[in-house]
This record gives sequence, structure tokens and C-alpha cells, in this order.
Amino acid sequence: MHKSKYLPDNIKASDRLIVALDFDTEADAENLVNALGETVCFYKVGWQLFLGAGWSVLRFLLDNKKKVFLDLKINDIEATVRSAINNIPKGISGNIELLTIHGNGPTVKAAKAGRNGNAKPYLLMITALSSIDDSDIRDIYLTSDEHITTSAIVKLRAERALEAGCEGLIASGESVKELRESFKDRDFIIVTPGIRPVGAGKDDHKRSLTPYEAIQSGSDYLVVGRPITRSDNPLKTAKEIISDIEKALTGAEANSSTPSHESC
Repeated sequence: MHKSKYLPDNIKASDRLIVALDFDTEADAENLVNALGETVCFYKVGWQLFLGAGWSVLRFLLDNKKKVFLDLKINDIEATVRSAINNIPKGISGNIELLTIHGNGPTVKAAKAGRNGNAKPYLLMITALSSIDDSDIRDIYLTSDEHITTSAIVKLRAERALEAGCEGLIASGESVKELRESFKDRDFIIVTPGIRPVGAGKDDHKRSLTPYEAIQSGSDYLVVGRPITRSDNPLKTAKEIISDIEKALTGAEANSSTPSHESC
């Protein structure tokens, strides 16, 4: 499987699952974290929870020895990007694992400058949201040109970001394999949202993969939200996803029934 200096040594299947805490309140987020216990050690905080709970929920996660992915898709002029990241509170800034940005090469350079010498958070460039397909891309760019595709935009943004030193990319669907093939000489991580277990609905994700497919395609981390947060048994669902990740890592068949008992 893919190896990178941006991945922990001997990373386990359970370390590759990132559960999206898409809740309105910190109490709801804490309830899920407590329910998942040591099985899940990595969590994503996006705008929904961040605007409701602020830095408090990140402190809760860090105090409980959890890894944090802050998904704010920061995009603005370079001075603002640099200052915004520099304003992440001390005690949190260097301890966040991942942070999303949205822009181009100068955005990457500004974000790296905002880290003030800290190695983390590793920066992830948004290539294209998993809810966007080719028709959406052409609508965004106000064109009917069939050469303007999701694939083309993803590759262009990825190239600009990696040239500027971005440590990783957000990529979903078929983009994962395409990026690994297009930039096989580059060292970067891929975080894949919109993951849906076999049999689960896609919700608003137009470009989704199963956990097994994503790892096989070259993803390093998988972001899973509603299949776990809305599950009748979130812990059981999380364990099943970790098991699928383990099968992909070991080359076992996707429909194998061998359970995984990994924990953080």
C-alpha cells in the first residue's frame, strides 16, 4: 500500500478511519465519541459543529487523546489565510493533524507560513467536492465545453497544490486512482470523503466509494459521517468499516467475513 512521510509509522486500519462529527452541539459530538470509545481515534470537525461549539470541542478531543481533522476549507486572500491559521489557539494549532484549504498555489504557501514553523496541521487541498460531477463543474465555470470535466479540474488543482508544497489532497470517487497514477512521483496523502459501505445510500455524494474501493484505489484516510452517526449501532458500523479497510490493506476479498478487532 501507499507509504508517505506524512503517515505515521505502522499505521493501523483503525487509524485510517476519520469519523465526521457533523452535529449541531458539542454534547451530541461527545456522546458519539464516548460511544465509539477506543475503536475510533480520529475525528473530523467541520463548519456545522465548529460554529456551534468553537474551539471547545477540539480541546475535548485532544484532551481525550483523539486525533483531529479541522475541515474549514479556508480560502481567502493570502494575508487573511496566513493570519487566520496563525490565530489558531496555542495548544491546538500544532496538535491538529489535518486542515483543509481551498484555492491555489499561493493559498498553500500562505497557509504554510501561518503555521509559524509547526509541521502540523498538514494541509489538504480541496480538489472537488464529492457532491459535484461534470455537469456541476461546467455550471460553476459557466461553460458547455465538454473538455471542462471534474477530472480535469481535480488534476489541475492537485498539480498546483503539490507544486506549492501541500502535504495532501481531498479526493473522492475515481479521482483517487487518477491522482495516484498522475502524480506517482510525488509524496502526498489522500483523504477521501463520501465513503459509503456496501448497501448504504449515497445521500448527496455523487462520487462515492466503499471503504474497500477507496483503500484499494490509493486513499490513506477515509471520512465517514452519516453511515456511522445515523446508525442504530454506531460502534458496530465503525468496526465493520475498519474491517473493510483491513481487508483492503491485506488483499483479502471484499466480501470476506473475517472481523477486525483493532482499536486505537
